[in-house]
Amino acid sequence: MTDLDGGPAPVDPHVPGKRGAVDWDYAPAPESAAIGRVKQRYQMFVGGRFVDGGGDDLETLNPATAEPLSVVSTASGGDIDTAVGHARKAFDGSWSRLSGAERGKYLFRIARGIAERARELAVVETLDNGKPIKESRDVDVPTAAAHFFYHAGWADKLRHAGYGPDPKPLGVVGQVIPWNFPLLMAAWKIAPALAAGNTVVIKPAETTPLSILVLAEILADADLPPGVVNILPGAGDIGAALVNHRGIDKVAFTGSTDVGKQIQRSLAGTGRRLTLELGGKAANIVFDDAPIDQAVEGIVNGIFFNQGHVCCAGSRLLVQESVADEVIDKLQQRISTLRLGDPMDKNTDIGAVNSAEQLARVTALAATGEEEGAVRWTSPCPVPDRGYFFAPTVFTNVSQSMRIAREEIFGPVLSVLTFRTPDEAVAKANNIPYGLSAGVWTEKGSRILGMASALRAGVVWANTFNRFDPTAAFGGYKESGFGREGGRSGLAAYLDTDDEGAF
Repeated sequence: MTDLDGGPAPVDPHVPGKRGAVDWDYAPAPESAAIGRVKQRYQMFVGGRFVDGGGDDLETLNPATAEPLSVVSTASGGDIDTAVGHARKAFDGSWSRLSGAERGKYLFRIARGIAERARELAVVETLDNGKPIKESRDVDVPTAAAHFFYHAGWADKLRHAGYGPDPKPLGVVGQVIPWNFPLLMAAWKIAPALAAGNTVVIKPAETTPLSILVLAEILADADLPPGVVNILPGAGDIGAALVNHRGIDKVAFTGSTDVGKQIQRSLAGTGRRLTLELGGKAANIVFDDAPIDQAVEGIVNGIFFNQGHVCCAGSRLLVQESVADEVIDKLQQRISTLRLGDPMDKNTDIGAVNSAEQLARVTALAATGEEEGAVRWTSPCPVPDRGYFFAPTVFTNVSQSMRIAREEIFGPVLSVLTFRTPDEAVAKANNIPYGLSAGVWTEKGSRILGMASALRAGVVWANTFNRFDPTAAFGGYKESGFGREGGRSGLAAYLDTDDEGAF
């Protein structure tokens, strides 16, 4: 086939299966695993030193290969007592008495340390978590550094930030973080706690402990006083013991709604502060006047580029009926071009699911979609023979009552529903137990503002999705938790404030 000038006809490389399309063959572009300098064995970080814990050693796996990556020493109940004791000593000693300017200097050093070791941290994160290296490199690590830079700037301005005349730190903070953003969640919680003058005992997820232990090296290199931050790897029982420890003044937890409810029940009546950032089932709402191609990219970014591993992933797509066929067609064409495979390859769009247990959950929930009558479409991309991989999947003909439309899947699975009017879109978007985030795609500013005020979601993105900034508060409603992280309101959660000056 030729064009009018006799030369080759133009091709569209982005639409496989259409006339003139070609399938690009990308040469492998792997990042070197050696850059991560992964150790054979890691220790806990307690009292400013790396020490062995009293728990059994934990073997962490590479999700892309299902092979052992490293061994980590884990905490016991006695180690929690020790870590809380070190944190209390550091708080009562020098840390809470330091000037804000001095605390800010430490946070600046940590931020610079993250930036200096960014490539190493990105490799460690990808090897341990399974997410594509370009996500770790371009999103997770830079945003983690940004949180420390941002909160470093607040450390000496707390009396002038609207928190009352004399805001005080709370004391020792117990923090538990999930596996989906290990380094970023650590920065998200540690940075504001330290800026406010608190000390920290934090437990990373059992399956992803490595990047925060590299962060511990950065804390040590920054000469952070001993006991200000203590890191206790371990399983769920260690997290439960930490949040219930009597020496903890505040708990900050990110994880499942069920565990968050247990923590809330256990802390009720204790007087201890609590922040919960829990599950989500975000609605991505596309109106008929939306820029369709831009919306398709936003949908893909909201659920597939991160394997659906974000609590605010746009796993529910609500499309206005008049453009539903066009959006679904373009979406499936775009998904067909996504590359699933080795997360260390810079060309990879979709990496590995974090663990065998999580893969089993995603697989089981996707199967229920078919059983309940939804129409399943799965990308024709090849799936590696080893490791924990799940091909991107779209369900159409989905009803509100189906499990795939109501339960958090945490995998690359999208449920598509339709609507006719804005009121119907709001009703469907709000008709779930969660309220963490949402997206609105339309050219009308008035509609964006109206939808944002009507949607029961803590964050509403307009003509974009999954954009984060440390200056902006993040958190949810209903079973997505309470409290905010990031921004001034997130910092207030780590302060004892004058009620009249608080948010």
